[in-house]
Amino acid sequence: MNDVYNWMWMAEVLGCGSPYSGEALAWAGGDAGSFCRRILAGERPHFLTRGARERAAALAPDDLAPRLADCRRLGAAVLTPDDPDYPERFRDLPDLPLVLYVTGSTACLNGGRYVAMVGTRRPTPYGRRACRELSLSLAEQGTVIVSGMADGLDGVAQAAAVEAGAPTVAFLGTGIDKTYPAANAGLRAEIERTGGAVVSEYPPGFAGKMQGTFLARNRLIAALGEVLCVAEASLRSGTMNTVGHAERYGRPVMAVPGSIFSRASAGTNALLQAGRAAVLCTADDVRRTLGLAPEENLWQNDPEETADPGLSAGAKQVLAVLGPDPMYLQDICRASGLPASQVLAAYTELELAGMAVPGPGRSLAAAR
Repeated sequence: MNDVYNWMWMAEVLGCGSPYSGEALAWAGGDAGSFCRRILAGERPHFLTRGARERAAALAPDDLAPRLADCRRLGAAVLTPDDPDYPERFRDLPDLPLVLYVTGSTACLNGGRYVAMVGTRRPTPYGRRACRELSLSLAEQGTVIVSGMADGLDGVAQAAAVEAGAPTVAFLGTGIDKTYPAANAGLRAEIERTGGAVVSEYPPGFAGKMQGTFLARNRLIAALGEVLCVAEASLRSGTMNTVGHAERYGRPVMAVPGSIFSRASAGTNALLQAGRAAVLCTADDVRRTLGLAPEENLWQNDPEETADPGLSAGAKQVLAVLGPDPMYLQDICRASGLPASQVLAAYTELELAGMAVPGPGRSLAAAR
């Protein structure tokens, strides 16, 4: 019996996205053939749901031979945990995919640095620009962009990777032989042409219910990414579902801050407000999270490095306590230990030197 049939049968019995796939595989000693034999022999472990038992009774592994033939005709690779091209980042997942169907190049599924970029299907011009520029910069620096090739920002992110001539990985919530939305057929062809991959848990000719398939694929986007970046998202969306998976897998989340008046940024702003995401403003923010860019001093007022020797001692003391946010006179006096008269004199000196900028109510902030 072809062992690929055993893997496909196991996936079919448990159901795509099963939360028990890791447990079932451990129960079978990591061997799909053992799983098939034991289940077909009548064993009923606790994770075998009623639906799974019914599917096991109605289907034999060899019945799946036509599926493999369909994949060959389509030119789709069939990857299982036995395959060296199977993504290493999936192997330890509690709900790992037991079978992946892939068009394009399987080589990009391992060995790279992976950033998941997701967002709303109805982006604003701001969201589109932020997503495109971040994705383009990351792809140009060799990062593999991971997304869902959906309407909106998923497609924007992957189009930017294609523009950079870099491989990108798209996860589908449909059968591998379908492109959804159909309008992204051209993008899919470009992803495959530029060394990327289009991946699905669902075989060609998949006729099952679509309810839940896109939410299930979101976990794979989150799992392959070393960090999940959210360009723009509303409060209730598939994007926020992907964030939940990233948190469950221990992947860091980053979010682009948006207008407080935009519903499209309500989700990203909420993530930042709750401390569930780090602020994402530039591609270097992501690269630093990945350890690919050095920590940088973003401020020009570091007294150790940039203070003008011609500044008075009082101005240097004030400069040493300033940061990016405006500080009021009484706070500067308290932090620097100087009286108000000396602090006010330092205000003028630092402004003229271009090392501080005034704000409302006699406040002062460091200059960038």
